[in-house]
Amino acid sequence: MRSSGVGLGQLLLALDATLVTLVAAPRGLDLPVGSAALIDSDDVRLGLAAAASSADIFFLLGVADDEALRWVDKQARERVPAAIFVKEPSDALVTNAVAAGSAVVAVEPRARWERLYQLVNHVLEHHGDRTDPTDDSGTDLFGLAQSLADRIHGMVSIENAESQVLAYSASNDEADELRRLSILGRAGPPEHLKWIGQWGIFDALRAGGEVVRVDERPALGLRPRLAVGIYQRAAGARRAPVFAGTIWVQQGSRPLAEDAEEMLRGASVLAARIMARLAARPSPQTRRVQQLLGLTDGEPASSAAVSAIAAELGLSVDGSAVLIGWDTAGTTGDGTRPPRLTDVLALSASAFRADAQVASDGSRVYVLLPPTATTRPVTSWVRGTIGALRTELGIELRAAIAAPVAGLAGVAAARTEVDRVLDSAERHPVSIGQVTSLAEARTTVLLDEIVTAVAAEKRLVDPRIRDLHARDPALAETLRVYLDSVGDVGAAAQALQVHPNTVRYRVRRIEKLLSASLADPEARLLFSLALRALKRSP
Repeated sequence: MRSSGVGLGQLLLALDATLVTLVAAPRGLDLPVGSAALIDSDDVRLGLAAAASSADIFFLLGVADDEALRWVDKQARERVPAAIFVKEPSDALVTNAVAAGSAVVAVEPRARWERLYQLVNHVLEHHGDRTDPTDDSGTDLFGLAQSLADRIHGMVSIENAESQVLAYSASNDEADELRRLSILGRAGPPEHLKWIGQWGIFDALRAGGEVVRVDERPALGLRPRLAVGIYQRAAGARRAPVFAGTIWVQQGSRPLAEDAEEMLRGASVLAARIMARLAARPSPQTRRVQQLLGLTDGEPASSAAVSAIAAELGLSVDGSAVLIGWDTAGTTGDGTRPPRLTDVLALSASAFRADAQVASDGSRVYVLLPPTATTRPVTSWVRGTIGALRTELGIELRAAIAAPVAGLAGVAAARTEVDRVLDSAERHPVSIGQVTSLAEARTTVLLDEIVTAVAAEKRLVDPRIRDLHARDPALAETLRVYLDSVGDVGAAAQALQVHPNTVRYRVRRIEKLLSASLADPEARLLFSLALRALKRSP
C-alpha cells in the first residue's frame, strides 16, 4: 500500500537502533517513504525485480554483493530508491548506492526479515491523517508502549500469548540481551527463558492481573523487570477472561516511577482493548483488497469503486491479473490459519512481486498479482513456497490459481471460482493436487458439486442403488467399477481382481435386481451419481 509518505528519518526512529543503523543518507532524511518491497537473489538473477521499481525502499534478502551492485546500478538508471536495507553492506555497495543517491541502512544480522517488513508496514499504515474514524490512536500498540515508557522511565515491549513481540518503545544502550533478541524477532536466550519459567513467572502472569516483579540476574545479563498479563473478556458474561499477552518493562540505570505498577495495570487494560480492535479490524490496505475480492459484503465492487481502490493501492485496473487462493491441507480443524501464515505468505509474495496484494478470510489466504504476462513463474513460485513452508514450518498447504483474470474488475468472480476449487479439494484431497488451476480442476469440481448436492437430498439418490448397496456391497462396488470402466469388462475385472466372466455374471445379476439395462446411458448416469452420493452420505 502506498501511504502519503513518512520521512525516512521518522521511519528509522520508529524501527529502533536495535533493528537498523543508518550508514549513509546522501539526500538527507526527509525523503518521503510510502511503500516497501523485498528483493531476493532470484529476483535479481531472473529479472523479476523490475515490477518493484515503483517502491521507495527495498530490503535485499540474501542478495550476493555482485548481484546487489548490478541491481543498484540498474535502479540508478530507472528510479532511485530512497533507501536500501541490507545486512552487513559492503563498502563497495555503500559507495555505489550513495553515488546513485540512495541511503543505505544496515540491518542487524540476527533480525528476521519478516519482522522488519511487518514493522515498516505498520509505521507506513499508521502515519498521516486518519480520515477513517476506525484508524485512531486507540489502535496503536506502539504509541501505547512509548507513552508507558515515557511515563514510568523504562523500556516497554508488548507481546501476544505466544510471546511474539507486537510493539515496543525506543531502546537505549541499557537494553539487555533478552530485550534485543525479542525485538529482533528471534527467540529469547534459552537460559533466560528457562530461569524465568523455573521461578514461575510465566505461570504468575497467566494466573491473574497482578504485576509480577522479575529480579535482576547479573550472571545472565538480565536487568530487573516488571510484567503484567493482558486479559480479554471472552464471549459470554460468565466466562473467565482469556490471557492474550504480556507487557514487559525493563528497568535501566534510572529507577522506575513510584506508581509504575499502577500505570502498568492501566496499560494492560488499554492493550487488551487495542488488541481486540486490531483482531476485529483489518488494516486499511487489507480492507481495500478484501473489497476487490468481494469479501466485505459478499458483492463485487462497482466499476467506480474498483478504479478508486486501484488508485489507492497503486495498481493498474486493466491487464491480466493472477489470483492465488491458499488453504491448509489438513493441518487445522477449527477453520483458522496456522500462526503467522498470512504474514509469512505476504513476505514470500512481496519478495516475488512488490505489487502483490494479500488478504485473508477464515482459513483462506489470497494473493493477487496484477498484471502478469505469463503464469509459468507464478506456478513455480507457488510450488516453491509450499515446499518451503512444509520444510521450515511443518505446514501443508494447497493452492488454486486463477489466471488470466481480466483486470481488477474480474477479481471477485475469480475469488469465488478459487473458493469452489478449494472447497472441493477439502472433500476430494486425492482428486485435486496441491497446486491446481481452475481449468485443470474444472471437471473434478463440477462433478464434486453435483454429487454433493445429490447426496444432500435423499430423494435424489435412486432407491434401487441404496437397496443394492445395503443388500450386497460387493455388487454395488462391481457396478461402480464397471460404470467407471465405461462398460469395459476386462478393465473392470482387472480393477476388481476377478475373472472377466465373474464381472459378466455380476452385471447380469445387477440388471435383474435393478430392473434396468446398463446399456441405457441415462440409467448409467443416474446409477453412477447415486453410487458416488452414497459414499458422501454419513
